[in-house]
Amino acid sequence: MTQEIYQKAIKFAGEKHKNQQVPGTNSNYLLHISNVAMEILMAYAAANTFDLDFAVQLAILHDTLEDTDTKLEELSEAFGDRVAKGVLALTKNEQLSTKQEQMMDSLNRINQLEKEVGMVKLADRITNLQEPPGHWTKDKMLAYRKEALMICEELFDKNEYLHRRLEQKIEDYQVYLK
Repeated sequence: MTQEIYQKAIKFAGEKHKNQQVPGTNSNYLLHISNVAMEILMAYAAANTFDLDFAVQLAILHDTLEDTDTKLEELSEAFGDRVAKGVLALTKNEQLSTKQEQMMDSLNRINQLEKEVGMVKLADRITNLQEPPGHWTKDKMLAYRKEALMICEELFDKNEYLHRRLEQKIEDYQVYLK
């Protein structure tokens, strides 16, 4: 992986997410982004069988369309169509009425693209399966865990290391449901 690719993507994401915090914390959103990228780097260390430059760019940029004012054309111009299409697949279509429909639509679009896109979705959910925000109800936590199981099932063939990590994080999440 070239450091220049990482630095360009992290600078772009840092500027786009500059006023965003990790939900339920005072931490800047770059914490989440760097954790997703770290999961990708660890997957590459376990088995270097994918395009690391592509996957890291997707990891760093995965929430720019969903959470910021970034436009698809802007992403495409800065990082190319391949990255822009990957980020778009990782972005929920909020025109759909339920969260479950939004997630299944995104997973279907992810499954039509290269494995690196699915790997980022796995890494994203691994990173998000930490202690839930204090204001979450038990029903919200159960729904989030159920969604994680759906992600794990739908993207089982994208990367063995990340799939196993997500399975373990889902199991570990049980402690919050007691």
